[in-house]
Amino acid sequence: MTMIDSRCLMENGGGGGGSCLPCTPEEEKQIVEELDREAERDLKEGNLYFVVSSRWFSKWESYVGRGGADNLDNGKSSEPQDLDVERPGPIDNSDIIEGRISIEGDELELVRTLLEGRDYVLVPKKVWEKLVQWYKGGPALPRKMISQGVFNKKQFNVEVYPLRLKLIDSRDDSESTIQISKKASLHGLYEKVCSARGVEREKASIWDFFNKQKSSQLSGSNQTLEELHLQMDQEILLELKDDSSPSQSGKDSTGNELALVALEPPRSPMSIAGGPAMSNGHSSSYSLNLWPGSAVNSSFKDMDDGFGVHSSVRRVEKGGLAGLQNMGNTCFMNSALQCLLHTPQLVEYFLQDYSEEINTQNPLGMHGELALAFGDLLRKLWSSGRTAIAPRVFKGKLALFAPQFSGYNQHDSQELLAFLLDGLHEDLNRVKQKPYIEMKDWSGEPDEEVADECWRNHKTRNDSVIVDVCQGQYKSTLVCPICSKISITFDPFMYLSLPLPSTVTRTMTVTVFHGDGSGLPMPCTVSVLKHGNCRDLSQALDSACGLKSGESLLLAEVYDHKIYRMLENPFEPLVSIKDEDHIVAYRFCGKGAGRKKLEIVHRDKYTPDILRGNVGKYFGTPLITYMDDDSPSGADIYLAASRLLSPLKRACASTMAHSGEENGFLLEANGETSSGCNGQCEPRDQSMGNTELEGTSSQELPFQLFLTDDRYLSCKPIFKDSVIKSGNRIKVVFEWTEKEQKLYDSSNLKDLPEVYHKTGYRAKKTRQEAVSLFSCLEAFLTEEPLGPDDMWYCPSCKEHRQATKKLDLWMLPDILVFHLKRFSYSRYLKNKLDTFVDFPVHNLDLSKYVKKKDGQSYTYELYAISNHYGGLGGGHYTAFAKLIDENRWYSFDDSRVSPVNEADIKTSAAYVLFYRRVKTESKAEMGETSQAHAGL
Repeated sequence: MTMIDSRCLMENGGGGGGSCLPCTPEEEKQIVEELDREAERDLKEGNLYFVVSSRWFSKWESYVGRGGADNLDNGKSSEPQDLDVERPGPIDNSDIIEGRISIEGDELELVRTLLEGRDYVLVPKKVWEKLVQWYKGGPALPRKMISQGVFNKKQFNVEVYPLRLKLIDSRDDSESTIQISKKASLHGLYEKVCSARGVEREKASIWDFFNKQKSSQLSGSNQTLEELHLQMDQEILLELKDDSSPSQSGKDSTGNELALVALEPPRSPMSIAGGPAMSNGHSSSYSLNLWPGSAVNSSFKDMDDGFGVHSSVRRVEKGGLAGLQNMGNTCFMNSALQCLLHTPQLVEYFLQDYSEEINTQNPLGMHGELALAFGDLLRKLWSSGRTAIAPRVFKGKLALFAPQFSGYNQHDSQELLAFLLDGLHEDLNRVKQKPYIEMKDWSGEPDEEVADECWRNHKTRNDSVIVDVCQGQYKSTLVCPICSKISITFDPFMYLSLPLPSTVTRTMTVTVFHGDGSGLPMPCTVSVLKHGNCRDLSQALDSACGLKSGESLLLAEVYDHKIYRMLENPFEPLVSIKDEDHIVAYRFCGKGAGRKKLEIVHRDKYTPDILRGNVGKYFGTPLITYMDDDSPSGADIYLAASRLLSPLKRACASTMAHSGEENGFLLEANGETSSGCNGQCEPRDQSMGNTELEGTSSQELPFQLFLTDDRYLSCKPIFKDSVIKSGNRIKVVFEWTEKEQKLYDSSNLKDLPEVYHKTGYRAKKTRQEAVSLFSCLEAFLTEEPLGPDDMWYCPSCKEHRQATKKLDLWMLPDILVFHLKRFSYSRYLKNKLDTFVDFPVHNLDLSKYVKKKDGQSYTYELYAISNHYGGLGGGHYTAFAKLIDENRWYSFDDSRVSPVNEADIKTSAAYVLFYRRVKTESKAEMGETSQAHAGL
């Protein structure tokens, strides 16, 4: 590495300018990878990284052969990649720069909707310097690494989008934009503003001018801009201390003495955290022994919209109808928050005195800050009428404790909900010191005993309003497929993530070959679930082909007349198979697990492949059979090949074969058959991988086979007395000459049909059939084997096993949350299901699904929905929530709040459903109940 690096740093003697001798692509790759590793070893705050356009960087990666991306969708050639890739031109970041934005200091602004990996990559400073040295270009887009989070949640991130603030100068009402790190100090902000506007530091006064309203003067603080809750694109106001003229544009000209206090709303007899209020409106103090600068101490002075320590809850005629301002792609947060802020039990709890339950010592919590920020937001929403609230403080706390939600990218409302419920629980956990409890293995005790003990153990460590209201318990049963060991556990849950049984089908055509040569290949067309897996396809083919007992199918994908991949994993998603792909199924007696495969590919000797010189061109479909011998002889290979080819024999083949034998046709003295590759198939010194060929004596052969490697780059003739030693797959080339064409009809191997051939006219898209919530729940509770990446360690076998798993509901909470799994991710495809789920609004009866029979009511009523509209990587979140007292539904779309009919809340956008338990009434009062069978 050092030698390569120093070579590229050498300078040419002339011209006075430094330049390096050109590096080879491999050398560039090695240098960059070493510099990447060096930067990884030295991660710290302040490190400089550079943003580089993915469009240019991917060209460089192709040039140096650094293909980290999965190319399964881009090209399937199993041949060596073309080494003659064009060298990329100068670095070009023009496609990721926002050309319209003018920023003080001529700093460049990135397009706001970029995603790392898709649109740009981040490279360390030394890598950037090398790339510029080799390619020139630019422009440079430097970004600093910052530390985010607190306590044990700290992590390093590159601040790709620094804070952008709109600076309004009160002297002339001019507006300009400055860009500064959110980790910068207030002193740094003053320096940047004063430098940009040409004013003296002593005379400058900067105000938080959010929504163009003075909220507080930014002075005398050592906090960062992030801690001051300054938001992307918000306004700040510059005033000069000796400027006595009133500011314009509706700015009020309060004096400096008012800059030290927050503006308060009218007070009422209830204060923050439910503290009792004195007659003068000031709340009595609480001695919570909080760590300095956190929890109540910081929250009292950080409340949004001027709400401070003395702010109070004012019940208005229609509380709970305030929208939440979008702070930059925060609709996901607003949607989840509105659902929680309209949860009756949480509203009741946070409007009362909960200060004594704030846990500031819990290392798993946020020292009470998240609970206080949420409680403050809830109080404002239920006291501010219809005035939209800007949840700046809450967003700041969220970014502090969950850096994954910081920034201004779109996130998942359900992921935020999961974090928020868990965070609120830990902040309000009544257990100050969690005892250690050793888990015991199930040994046949009754379910009731085990479930009660598990719940008692859970409550010993976890006891909060969230546990009281939102947590239930389910039974999990694992069974080892080898020794039948059973493991039963009872685990708590906060929500249920339900799969969506897809009703959308696709038509797939698969060509079925007989692995024993007992019949001709036949195409078979079946209908399967679009989002099913290979097991579903195998079962459909099994039924369509009439497989006998003991028979099995081996699925494979053919590309360029070779096996591109074996589809042996039954859980392989069918979305990985495109309509234009070619799929084959090989039919065998018995199972093929662990057996050696013989794979035969076909090559036409007299049709040269231009790309490979004189080597014959591959054609047709590979044939596969199983070999029972671990080290088969050449005779075994020829016998297996003859068996596979037997259905292709022409009617006159036996006469021709007999005549050929008499005339020595099958083994010509001049060795034409063995040398039929025009010199290309003679034994070579190339490595054959782990495959060896022993024995080379000539014997009469019915045709000529050649042993090849995994990439079909070399081949050696196989003789009858050859001994083949290989791994689990033996790859053989069958070379077709004029003789073989007369003996066998190769047309049956050609023209492999596509999975689905699109016609010239696109069929009209049919509407997907709806599924019921009960169908989703039953799919969640269905027994299924664990995935290969989620193996279970069997304590009996002492090995990881692909056990079967069965879930059962044991105990349900008062607030039951259903997460509909609309988003699916795989190595091949990211997908969103827009399936319409028919869910009950009233009288959701789950009693038949609950195993614990304790007389508890398991009837629920819907009260909130988090909706997602659009596709992946974007879209928009909204919420529907019901005001229980009014018995009326409302739509919450960020700041916009409007009534909505109950009949209109059922849409295919429903993503997270919130239900509350209701007491069962008599049948006459209850009316028609949504029994489980009604949705089936």
